[in-house]
Amino acid sequence: MNTRMRRAAFAVAAGAMAVSLAACGSAKESGGGSDSSSSAKKGDNIKVGLLLPENQTARYEKFDKPLIEKKIKELTNNKAQLVYANAKQDASTQNQQVDTMITNKVDVLIVDAVDSAAIKNSVQKAKDAGIPVVAYDRLAQGPIDAYTSFDNETVGKTQGQALLKALGSKAKSGKIVMMNGSSTDPNAAQFKKGALEVLQGKVNIGKSYDTKDWKPENANANMEGAISAIGKKNLIGVYSANDGMAGGIITALKAAGITNIPVTGQDAELAGVQRIVAGTQYMSVYKPYAPEANAAAEMAVDLAQGKSLDSVAKDKVDSPTTKQVPSVLVPVQSLTKDNIKDTVIKDGVYTVADICTAQYKAACDKIGLK
Repeated sequence: MNTRMRRAAFAVAAGAMAVSLAACGSAKESGGGSDSSSSAKKGDNIKVGLLLPENQTARYEKFDKPLIEKKIKELTNNKAQLVYANAKQDASTQNQQVDTMITNKVDVLIVDAVDSAAIKNSVQKAKDAGIPVVAYDRLAQGPIDAYTSFDNETVGKTQGQALLKALGSKAKSGKIVMMNGSSTDPNAAQFKKGALEVLQGKVNIGKSYDTKDWKPENANANMEGAISAIGKKNLIGVYSANDGMAGGIITALKAAGITNIPVTGQDAELAGVQRIVAGTQYMSVYKPYAPEANAAAEMAVDLAQGKSLDSVAKDKVDSPTTKQVPSVLVPVQSLTKDNIKDTVIKDGVYTVADICTAQYKAACDKIGLK
């Protein structure tokens, strides 16, 4: 999945985007990091563990890791050490990586969970070892000390609103397919919820899928099944939760001879932006990763150094196991062919040359992207 950006970090208005996830677990754990900052305060010579979930989505290796590392170095006068591992979409591997981080005695851990529930015991192990945990991008269960992500329901609403706009008066003339993300990712459930709040009653949903591991090939197979079930003539649009899956969906549509129907996305991946330019994908969701990465780095450094998070985390979020977690929630923006210049190009994510390769030059010229 789905999202990066070198734009300056900005403050998120307190409470403006506070979210509350279903509180179905124990309420006795609470966020805030008070327990995990009990050790002696440290200086800049800290060791930060970073665990990212997969390398199928372009964002993690290309944006998140270097952005977090850069900010941590900046905050610690280049003295902090970053210890990094990628779980490659395997929850068991990630749990083993947490054990390794504990053995390596990191001072703080930033974790983007493969599976938010499966990571719970590992988060508890870190907590027991006196290592505070920052949940990054996905709200991990267990006694986390801080959390940063995007307003995920707003992401889904943004996608749903864009799809409705693209369909216009034809919104109920046929059926749409909903290609949601992985059932093990709490973000996927929030994207889906936000999208449904906008779409229900205004479109006819022919098929809906929770796509295993967010993989494009799984989305492709699901889409082939949906086309067969719904019929080519009845299909008018596709809600895709991210750009990677949109690629698989569009391949299936093309193979079936289906063109000119809107497909949504998320993450503003280069391939997604190029499909938007070409007109095969209608939109993506532009998620400025620099503010998210910077917030994770700031909270991690503060926790490792025994400082308060009050100056960074202006929101509070509840997970199924932990209440009132200090959080930073970052706004998002709909990305279409009309605002590519004012978003990903303006913010230095991509250059025109990155997007407008030989294959896309004519399409770029047509929309004035030069």
